[in-house]
Amino acid sequence: MGQIKIFGIKNELHQIRETVSTIIQECMFEAFEYPKEKKAHRFIYIEEDSFYYFEGRTTKHTIIEINAFEGRSIEAKKKLYQFLFEKFENQLQITPMDLEITIFETPKHNWGIRGKSGDELSLNYKVNI
Repeated sequence: MGQIKIFGIKNELHQIRETVSTIIQECMFEAFEYPKEKKAHRFIYIEEDSFYYFEGRTTKHTIIEINAFEGRSIEAKKKLYQFLFEKFENQLQITPMDLEITIFETPKHNWGIRGKSGDELSLNYKVNI
């Protein structure tokens, strides 16, 4: 399972949200073998005067938080980061300096989905990659 939040300055992020969503989904499929049809992306828009970031970053600064079942290998996570950095830079001109990615992993039993505990679900994809 995966729930993804994307944070950024509203004037920058809103206009590219479809491309951002497509890129994230492609990268999740490539790195995590995540089903293409499973898409739970939430865009959280921040007004420019309410978004503080480190020196060297621009108004394109974007933060991606991925909540997922635990089980992916370090290699799969690094692959995901690399795919995201490359595609954001090539397709959106958002440099790696302006992109932050965090993966929050929890055991399946910490998720409640479709009326069940996540560890009781029958999944159509692998988690241990």
